[in-house]
Amino acid sequence: MTASTTRRTAATKSRIVAVGAIAVAGTMLLTGCGDQTNDGEAKETKAAAAPLADKLPQAIRDKGVIKVGSDIAYAPMEFMDANNQPAGVDIDLGKELGKVLGVEFKFENATFDQLVLGMNSGRHDIVMSSMTDTKERQQGASKDATGGADFVNYFKAGSAILTQKGNPKGIKNLDDLCGLTVAAQRGTANEDLLKTQQKKCGAKKIKEFISDQDSDSITQLQTKRADAVITDFPVALYNELEGGGGKLFEVVGDQIDAAPYGIAVSKKNPELRDAIKAAVQKIIDGGTYGEVLKKWKAESGAIETATVNAGK
Repeated sequence: MTASTTRRTAATKSRIVAVGAIAVAGTMLLTGCGDQTNDGEAKETKAAAAPLADKLPQAIRDKGVIKVGSDIAYAPMEFMDANNQPAGVDIDLGKELGKVLGVEFKFENATFDQLVLGMNSGRHDIVMSSMTDTKERQQGASKDATGGADFVNYFKAGSAILTQKGNPKGIKNLDDLCGLTVAAQRGTANEDLLKTQQKKCGAKKIKEFISDQDSDSITQLQTKRADAVITDFPVALYNELEGGGGKLFEVVGDQIDAAPYGIAVSKKNPELRDAIKAAVQKIIDGGTYGEVLKKWKAESGAIETATVNAGK
């Protein structure tokens, strides 16, 4: 409503128009307030229907969203689907956790070795990105975990060696990687494993290809620029089953050094950590956890009890 609408004139008709305009504006204002109330009521209704909503910090409940930092290029754990939407084990588990907590888990793409730093600087509320829980990360002693974090353990996986189909180099274990070109993702336990093996190779050095994304490592293997990739076991298995319809890749040897994955939470936010731990246990006990893992053929990583900082 403009100032000219309410400008006084001698004409009675103008006064009637002004009063009508004010009435309309008042109706619009009330309607706007009604929308806000409905939105607030919707959030409260959603939270009330969630069995563990009261365990969350009030600030999170008010927002209705948990911002999740993730490197979304790690199928089947987290990746972008054909519609460029986040998909995978972690995304589906996040949806189930959100249901019992009464909030949305909103995944935000970021570089893996910057995730914990991003969380501790306030960019993310948590990190859920197939991150192995280690003492170094808990304490902030590793470069990819500046500031440290607490980890709610929700899955267990080790590393694996992925080769081209038919294993043309005859690789059976880590020792067989000496003298070959091997890819791994930067800032991961798999890079650490590669560098540890490198020290054992003596003069027969491994030619390392360290990528920012695991998908780049897989591409190097597919194009035969790398002889093998060290990646997480569920990722290796997924690529063996799905890559080119099961015709491109092969997992060789046994799973290596299985360890817990953790959902990283700031050490300054124990209330959020404990709420997420309770939610993980809730979906395990309720069965939706197992359904998600079965959907993605990741049952080998299932756990029975949610823990905190179980990594070594």
